[in-house]
Amino acid sequence: METTTGLRERKKAETRQAIHKATMRLAVERGLDHVTVDDIVAAADISRRTFSNYFASKEDALLYGEEERIRSLVRAVRERPPGEPGWQALRGAVREMLARMGEPDREWAVRTSLTKRHPSLLARQLANHAALERELVQAISERDSGRAGTDDPAADLKARIMAAAFLAALRIATHVWIEEQEARPLSEIMDQALDEMARPFR
Repeated sequence: METTTGLRERKKAETRQAIHKATMRLAVERGLDHVTVDDIVAAADISRRTFSNYFASKEDALLYGEEERIRSLVRAVRERPPGEPGWQALRGAVREMLARMGEPDREWAVRTSLTKRHPSLLARQLANHAALERELVQAISERDSGRAGTDDPAADLKARIMAAAFLAALRIATHVWIEEQEARPLSEIMDQALDEMARPFR
């Protein structure tokens, strides 16, 4: 039973990834505004019903890879060793995620560039990042307070600032990486950005 379930889940993941790849390829070739769900269905060699089983829209399909990374990052933060301070847990989590998933490729850079040019994608990405920030605040609060739902306003403010600063550093590092046309590993630029963010402003 476990083998059958595992195989089924793996096939679902492969189908989801194939749809995402087809959407990305068409968006790069034609521009997202000129891509329809029917185009994606034909390119991925699936039925319209299959597409609908996995994604609600072409925007969902395009941003699937980014959302997977978001889920992986939150999971990695929650799985860091107990007692590790929040900032160290965030940094350790992003290093762990990059080590496990590998450095982003050209496709990831293209997708990030696409979101800047399409309002529908940018709105969805902003919503994703807001949700990620909320989850990171919760993870930091639980870690630093030793319990969920702390009522300490100072601790809550610290967790909010820490999560926002962390995500801002990652966003800046990603933009620099794209502007440099991936001349350096993203992990190197992220470490540099996080080092700068951790310095007190005077």
